[in-house]
Amino acid sequence: MIDYTPLYAQMENTVLASWLDHLPAQVAAALDESQHGRLPEWRTILNNLPSIKPSQLNLGDGVIVGQPDDLPEEQLRQLENQLRQLHPWRKGPFDLFGLHIDTEWRSDWKWDRLKEGIAPLNGRLVLDVGCGNGYHCWRMAGDGARLVIGLDPFLLYVAQYQAIRHFVGDEVPAYVLPLGIEDLPEALTAFDTVFSMGVLYHRRSPLDHLLTLREALRPGGELVLETLIIEGEDGQLLVPEGRYAQMRNVWFIPSVLTLLGWLRKCGFVQEKLVDVTPTTVEEQRSTDWMTFNSLPDFLDKEDSRKTVEGHPAPKRAVITAIRP
Repeated sequence: MIDYTPLYAQMENTVLASWLDHLPAQVAAALDESQHGRLPEWRTILNNLPSIKPSQLNLGDGVIVGQPDDLPEEQLRQLENQLRQLHPWRKGPFDLFGLHIDTEWRSDWKWDRLKEGIAPLNGRLVLDVGCGNGYHCWRMAGDGARLVIGLDPFLLYVAQYQAIRHFVGDEVPAYVLPLGIEDLPEALTAFDTVFSMGVLYHRRSPLDHLLTLREALRPGGELVLETLIIEGEDGQLLVPEGRYAQMRNVWFIPSVLTLLGWLRKCGFVQEKLVDVTPTTVEEQRSTDWMTFNSLPDFLDKEDSRKTVEGHPAPKRAVITAIRP
């Protein structure tokens, strides 16, 4: 069952209430089974997950749900089989009743790098654009956010989120909607914090993306931007003619100074560099839960400082900025 009724009820008493005029119809259209051939299969998996209340829930140190003795061993093996049918698991990790979902990305490492450099989330309305299966949404809720809304149109990731939600329950105010950023109402001017992590370089128009993020923020709200960057001066950027690290849809990778200039041009202030970290093969790699090629396959075998195409190897920056 994919049910957003609890989210709609929470939105009614917030500045997001006007979105409810359109949101249920948007969600229904996105979840139309004729639009995705595997959606009925994923719904069946979700409907057959075991009904059990976990003995613990820890969203502060990770996404840790329940303990091993909450489920009989046979039922735990069945759960593992069900969750593996939602392959590939890219963002995480998750721990369900002692079952460790070892995802492609150590998304917890990214969270550890940025969480002390952003405004505290306690009591805030939060938007996470391109959130994948919602790993960071759970962490945001764990840090006290009043309500977290994640957007991702890829329905497999929504199914993975719903599987975790099945065990977490409806008390935690974190939701992943099957929508993209283009589905946001114009000039919403509502969120206290907006995250865009791993999205900017996939946008054909990065400045339009930044302007859309700005419109979603209330005055004084904070943007948390995480994206690929290159070394370089103001005005420098990489525009790969073909692929970048085997990704087809990479358009613009700026230097930090260029990115800060983009933010100012789009009307942001108080822009701050929080972190710059090269992506390592320990942070992004193939696992039993994501068996496709990953970063070790995308780097030059002779020189790991370069991608297989000869571009600088992935390096990511976290930057915050304020909508005045």
